[in-house]
Amino acid sequence: MTNQHVKRAIDILGGQAALARACGVTQPAVFRWLNGSRVKADHVMSIVKATNGEVKAYQIRPDLPDTFPHPSSEV
Repeated sequence: MTNQHVKRAIDILGGQAALARACGVTQPAVFRWLNGSRVKADHVMSIVKATNGEVKAYQIRPDLPDTFPHPSSEV
């Protein structure tokens, strides 16, 4: 299953290799993120920064609401 938020980040940056460089990982790591592997929490903010906030942390890891809360759930 393709991770649409990682795909969007790849599209914004211009390719898997570009996203990999921006996040300090290998291109195969980005390929794995795209195809179902979870993005490690310590790489989430690298993606957010690389996309200038167009891809949100809570979109990448919705399973971590305490770490990356959805804006509508913030108090």
